[in-house]
Amino acid sequence: MDGAEAGTYSLNLRYQPVKEFPSLQQKIGATLAMAPFKDERPDTLYIGTHTNFQGDFSYFRSHPFPLETAIKESLSNALSRYGVKANSISSWDGQPESLKNVEADSVLMIEIKRFWTDGKGSLFKTNVKTIVQLVIHLGVKKESKVFTRNVEVEREMTMSRSTPERVEAMINEILTGIFDTYFSNPY
Repeated sequence: MDGAEAGTYSLNLRYQPVKEFPSLQQKIGATLAMAPFKDERPDTLYIGTHTNFQGDFSYFRSHPFPLETAIKESLSNALSRYGVKANSISSWDGQPESLKNVEADSVLMIEIKRFWTDGKGSLFKTNVKTIVQLVIHLGVKKESKVFTRNVEVEREMTMSRSTPERVEAMINEILTGIFDTYFSNPY
């Protein structure tokens, strides 16, 4: 980043469920502890770049920042609509044996492996490629088990003109697809 930056844009990340989850509370319980989410990407400052046809760069950051906070807050807000109260805990080792020490029905921990959007503009169109890879760990106390799922979504789109709002919408659609599928059948 040597001053060639055309701007930094904050993208409001939010998971807005499209599906209904009638059995979610029966599966994960009324209380969900959220262990610290782990952003394991090499560059945690940004979630993407856009290069216009003149070669100028723009950068994208998550809002709220950092990314793990954006995802955690978004999930917490969405789950409250289904009667699941989410609260943060300071740590969880991911082991089934430690579930009995957690004051919640279930524990959720997410590892962010990849989360990147890359836009390349030409004179008449822009190609945008977004990759999201998450490892979702759900410890369910009544089952005495930890269920782990690796989710990876890659989407490429060509648009006449890329804007931060369009990129934000694309990322939020991906998040909705991932979490709607996940919460429809968490284990």
